[in-house]
Amino acid sequence: MGLMDMPVFSALTDKMRWHQTRQGLLAENVANAETPGYRGRDLKQYEFADRQGMMSSSAVVTSVTQPMHFSASSGEGAFNAQRMANFEVTPEGNGVTLEDEMMKVTTNMMDYQAATSLYQKSVRILRVALGKNV
Repeated sequence: MGLMDMPVFSALTDKMRWHQTRQGLLAENVANAETPGYRGRDLKQYEFADRQGMMSSSAVVTSVTQPMHFSASSGEGAFNAQRMANFEVTPEGNGVTLEDEMMKVTTNMMDYQAATSLYQKSVRILRVALGKNV
C-alpha cells in the first residue's frame, strides 16, 4: 500500500471531489437563475461514513453510440444530485435565489479550502516522519 492510499488521503480526496462536483451544480444554478421553470439542484450532504458506497459507484461508464467511436460519462452520479426544495418561486417560475446560491458557493469554497489545507498538512507530517523535510 502506497502512502497516498492511506484512508485519510482517500477520504480527503473524495471530499474534495464532492466539493468540485457541488461547485459545478451551484454554478449551473446561478447560470440558470433566470431560466423559466428551472429547478436548482444540489448534492446530498457528504458523509465520511458513506464513502464505501461512493467509491464503488464512481466508475466511468462508456457507451457505444456508433461502431467507430464511443463516449464516456462520469457526471455527478457518484454523489447523487437532487432537486432542491424551493420555498420561494421567482416571477420567471423557477426556484433559484441568487443570494442563497452565492452563499452556498462561498461556503462550499471555504470547505474545499479547509480540506485541501488538511491534505497538505497531512503530507507534510508524513514527510517529516519519514525524514524528508522538504
